[in-house]
Amino acid sequence: MPEYLTPGVYIEEIDIGPKPIEGVSTSTAGFVGPTMMGPLDPRLVTNFEQFQRLYGGFRKDSFMAYAVDGFFRNGGSRCYIARIIGKGAKEANLYLKRKDETISVVAKGPGTWGNDLSVMIEDGSLDPNLFKLTVALSKKSGEDEPQVVEVFDNLSTDESSSNYYVKTVSGVSNFIILNPKGKAEGIEEVGKYVPLSAGEDGKALEAADFTGGSNGPGGRTGLDSFNEFDDISIVCIPDEPRFPAVLADALVTHCENRKDRFAILQAEQSSINIPKLRPPKASKYAAFYYPWIKILDPLTGMLILVPSGGHVAGIYARVDQEKGVHKAPANEVVNGALGIEFNITKGEQDVLNPRGVNCIRAFPGRGILIWGARTAASDPAWKYVNVRRLFIFVEKSIEVGTQWVVFEPNDEKLWARVKQTINQFLTSVWRSGALMGTTQEEAFFVKCDRTTMTQNDIDNGRLVVLVGIAPVKPAEFVIFRIAQVAKGSEVSE
Repeated sequence: MPEYLTPGVYIEEIDIGPKPIEGVSTSTAGFVGPTMMGPLDPRLVTNFEQFQRLYGGFRKDSFMAYAVDGFFRNGGSRCYIARIIGKGAKEANLYLKRKDETISVVAKGPGTWGNDLSVMIEDGSLDPNLFKLTVALSKKSGEDEPQVVEVFDNLSTDESSSNYYVKTVSGVSNFIILNPKGKAEGIEEVGKYVPLSAGEDGKALEAADFTGGSNGPGGRTGLDSFNEFDDISIVCIPDEPRFPAVLADALVTHCENRKDRFAILQAEQSSINIPKLRPPKASKYAAFYYPWIKILDPLTGMLILVPSGGHVAGIYARVDQEKGVHKAPANEVVNGALGIEFNITKGEQDVLNPRGVNCIRAFPGRGILIWGARTAASDPAWKYVNVRRLFIFVEKSIEVGTQWVVFEPNDEKLWARVKQTINQFLTSVWRSGALMGTTQEEAFFVKCDRTTMTQNDIDNGRLVVLVGIAPVKPAEFVIFRIAQVAKGSEVSE
């Protein structure tokens, strides 16, 4: 209670009733894999042009750029990129001399790509005691000057200045990190581009480079680095078929441990043994797609085969945004797909679908469609992708939207407010068409009282809420029963 010491009139604002729960995003993807260049700490990109600026374009030895391009082509709007590189890789670097101070310039991320960077120092445009730094990539074919990618003007070598170059450049630049090196030797060139050097790609990639590891906050790599981002809801390793068993297991484990995201798994190329084809690991937090798709390769202008994961992730995002996470991401056109590796017959899908293998099929006049909506779960209660992802959405939204409850007095007043809060949220979910039932009572229930928690729970600081929802299921099998009747006969029930 507030403390009142002087007589007078006081006004207090208090919270009563429920607090709104805002539904979390379900369409942000995370991709792990090698890129031509760029930082190793995950970055959010919102279009393929931004991906190319940060990470470069297509590589012959990786499906990463093809997957990200497919994601955005199919309706994706946000994804995190976790760049990986082989062990022993080194950053390109350079020592530049600015008057009495030597500046260390290091590429933001290891690899030979950094050797294509160059920087130029000039006097600042406002004060010759300050300096201007221009960052450029190597020449484009047929051009006389490097491609300028970043410009930082009026930088200071004074640590107390608001324009101190370390603070101004290192935390903002997508390409370089600057640090002071005192009186060390350096190249003193004004008005000329000086290249970075000594960048190395390291050893050939291994499965452990994709799965990554943890050296504490800011030191996580690969798939493990996504643990620092709560808004990722779909994860995929485009090059999963390199190490299919290990990477599929890592994706599934990652999603099962977090319980707030869903994995897209991809079949290996030329998987023609239909009797043995099945998801690499059973899980309600993953879905498995087959076969590979044909797209136009920007590098050669010819058709190539690629795994479908990036395109499928984009379709997840598109369906979420257009119809809602409760809609199965199936019977949807795969934009950018010009063919498929194998034409799957109905008889073959009769075998594959019950196993949780989601087929991509070509239908005359309709295009290339995702024709399956099964998870890789062995539990039939969780066999549909949209059901699992709807529960992820509801659970995460409630978790985020009820953080205000923590450390509040655990009594009947709080229980009532929590129940009201969740009731209002689930009512909006039901009205969006995500839940079964013609009434709220048929669609969901929320209990938060002494029937859901014991005195021991209360004494130990536990508030227990019981929530039940009735999700809509996809119309996977549409059956028309047609009978022949004699002319003039009557039909009765």
